Amino acid sequence: MAKGKVKSRSICLAKTPTGIQGFDEIIGGGLPEGRPTLVCGAAGSGKTLFAMEFIVRGATQYNEPGVFMSFEETAEELSKNVASLGYDLKQLSASKRLLLDYVRVERSEIEETGEYDLEGLFIRLGHAINSIGAKRVVLDTIESLFSGLPNPLILRAELRRLFQWLKDKGMTTIITGEKGENTFTRQGLEEYVSDCVIFLDHRVSDQLSTRRLRVVKYRGSSHGTNEYPFLIEERGISVLPITSLALKHPVTTRRISSGIQRLDTMFEGKGYFRGGSILLSGTAGTGKTSVLASFVDAACRRRERCIFFAFEESEAQIIRNMQSIGIDLEPWVRKGLLRFYAERPSVYGLETHLMTMHRATNEFKPSVVVVDPITNFIHSGNSLDVKSMLTRLVDFLKMNQITTMFTTLTSAGNALEQSEADISSLADTWILLRSIESGGERNRGLYILKSRGMDHSNQIREFLFTDKGINLLDVYVGPAGVLTGSARLVQETHEKEIELAHLQEIALRKINIESQLKVLEAKIAALHAEFEAGSAEIKNISEQERERQKLLAREQKAMVQMRKADKKSIKRAMK
Repeated sequence: MAKGKVKSRSICLAKTPTGIQGFDEIIGGGLPEGRPTLVCGAAGSGKTLFAMEFIVRGATQYNEPGVFMSFEETAEELSKNVASLGYDLKQLSASKRLLLDYVRVERSEIEETGEYDLEGLFIRLGHAINSIGAKRVVLDTIESLFSGLPNPLILRAELRRLFQWLKDKGMTTIITGEKGENTFTRQGLEEYVSDCVIFLDHRVSDQLSTRRLRVVKYRGSSHGTNEYPFLIEERGISVLPITSLALKHPVTTRRISSGIQRLDTMFEGKGYFRGGSILLSGTAGTGKTSVLASFVDAACRRRERCIFFAFEESEAQIIRNMQSIGIDLEPWVRKGLLRFYAERPSVYGLETHLMTMHRATNEFKPSVVVVDPITNFIHSGNSLDVKSMLTRLVDFLKMNQITTMFTTLTSAGNALEQSEADISSLADTWILLRSIESGGERNRGLYILKSRGMDHSNQIREFLFTDKGINLLDVYVGPAGVLTGSARLVQETHEKEIELAHLQEIALRKINIESQLKVLEAKIAALHAEFEAGSAEIKNISEQERERQKLLAREQKAMVQMRKADKKSIKRAMK
């Protein structure tokens, strides 16, 4: 197989890659090799640029020279038009990798006489192909070639002959055509004789423009059938596949810090799963951006790259505001670890924003992406469009193991456990920030609604801003309910007073009991002394009695001896 050719896995159809970013993925590898492809659409939809990029990419990336035959613009005009995209057509022409040919067609000069055919075009095109050994051909646009030919039978015959001639030459061809009234092309014939039909659309809805692409048919190969957004930018065309066919995101058990110590504690002391998606929701002023900034700061401290997509505040404003709570993001910007993309959602359509975020992520290759807030996208489309766009963004980031944090605004009066963009089901972790009103003041609270795959706290924490960052405190929960702010301080002071009084009472009781114990100890000592004295007296009496008995015994013995008694009398006396 020639360089640059791929085969479809299903039926091994040879394909020629276009080199257009994202497009080859949609069509399974490229356009049908050696066959004609019709690229159609209204004026300004990007047909000529699509065809030109196909030719240029072939010449520069796949070593396949190409012929670009135009029926509307001269070679000089084409060169100037695409120079802003970095395409040097003159240099490619000089190196025999590209041949630009302008064929001037004037309706007034075309007369249908006898058998009208394209034999002259075949000769001219054949020479161009042979002169550079072309593998790719573009005819732009086909309507100009047949503009003076009203007979549909001759037109159909010549179209078929043209397409067959290109097939016989083995040329992978793109033919561009203008959109008709109720057909993909003005003649309504090219789409039937082409092996592949691609429709480009440039639509405007609510004053926002969006470019979309659809593969209408592709003979012999499976292909994506959805509409796909695409951008025309400084590097050409970028197409974004918008639907994930399978949920095959890689996962890991590694954890990363939220940037707030006590918040990490609420997640088993470990933080979020790497590569997961985190949603912060809450009403205005609850501190969503501040939590987000803490997460960004922690990522940069780990020397990880981060992209901050801001759709409400400018980069300078975010940096200034976060400095008030001890978070300085500016050094990370200078070191190249943090990159801001700040713009209003109304600048582009949803798909253009999605493409921009894809491109920025692919270029910068961050470990962390934050989007603040996603709620603003609702003004660029309905909730279904916004959810579809965010679903594709989440899928893309998860496939690349990028940890993502979104913020969403909950309007006052709406249910707190509901996001306006309706993407809570997409989030792996959902943290709710809320205002708690009591005692004539408003305080902030934070709790975790869900966190898939990990144990997490079900407690509400009071959310405080300090000059050293964010601090989470335990709220007071008592008979009167949850207390925060001044009410919590009053209650804590009251409890301290009660505790102090209790400690004082305990101390007084201890003093009284110790005094009583000392009195008892004195009594016990006196009794012990009296007991010792009595014991000593008993012992003394016993000793005296023994001495008296001994004395009597000796006297009795002496008495017996004096009386000259016999031995038996002496023994009895001794007893």
